Amino acid sequence: MIERVTPPRAPVVTVIVPGYDVAEFAPEALDSLRAQTLEDWTAVLVDDGSTDGTGAIFDAAAADDPRFRVVHHRSQSGLSAARNTGLDLVETPFVAFLDADDRYTPRALELLVGAVTESGSDVAVGAYVRLRPDAVGGYAAGDVQPWVAAATDPARRGATLEDHPDVAGNIVAWSKVSRLALWKRTGLRFPVGKAYEDQIVAQEMYTQARGFDVIPEVVVEWRERADGSSITQQKDGLPVLRDYLEALAGGIAVLDAAGHARAAASRVHLILAMDLPPLVQLGREHADPAYRAALGDFVRSLAARSPSPVSPPVADALAW
Repeated sequence: MIERVTPPRAPVVTVIVPGYDVAEFAPEALDSLRAQTLEDWTAVLVDDGSTDGTGAIFDAAAADDPRFRVVHHRSQSGLSAARNTGLDLVETPFVAFLDADDRYTPRALELLVGAVTESGSDVAVGAYVRLRPDAVGGYAAGDVQPWVAAATDPARRGATLEDHPDVAGNIVAWSKVSRLALWKRTGLRFPVGKAYEDQIVAQEMYTQARGFDVIPEVVVEWRERADGSSITQQKDGLPVLRDYLEALAGGIAVLDAAGHARAAASRVHLILAMDLPPLVQLGREHADPAYRAALGDFVRSLAARSPSPVSPPVADALAW
């Protein structure tokens, strides 16, 4: 009797996984890929010049599973450059991103790829939660925050910014699956040398997509490192603050230029309510007056666009 062997199915989505010195967390990220209910994926693991065991972990994964491919940068080039390296190697219809210190939920790719396959949209956007340090030295997933829910709940198919302006609040690269054709048609790339590189790219995707889908299910657990070493936890540094404010302003500018006034207004409201209060608190105690000056300029520019007065915590910065 001849045994029939079913050939492996061609991958439908490429997941780009950049990592720099994340050996402590990378195994969880890779395990979350292996656990996906949609198995027709491939992944480009980009070791961005790591000095720890990240590269070796990536190499071992590729040796064990042909769905993984590894690229090593000789030196650290930054998250944008690592993502762009991965983009250059994508050959599948869809592309996704997962930072190597985060993790997917098991149905993430099934839900995101399933949505855009069914609808024909260019982008699918899912909810996410934070992984925060717990009391026993591990990490625990939190709840979906209100601004995340506003962007992704209820489910929608084939939406536009006119239909759903609040989606502009979902500005991260790793909560989405998108068509490779969108990247090729628009020439989108991540801006190299900048922190918060996904903010402007996300708004470009929304404004240029022929339609997007949103799903309320959590697709990513985003790690807030216990040692505070991730870029998103270093906003007390003036260079990081400047990159952050530049990204926030740049995202709004993209929405303005495309004529999406409601989405821009939604973004301004969310930044005033969520992003700025903790920054103003940092500014009150900061030793560098340039920090307060940069923050004050930004607050005044947003306050001028707001139909209502800014909140008391943020109002302090108007005088800086």
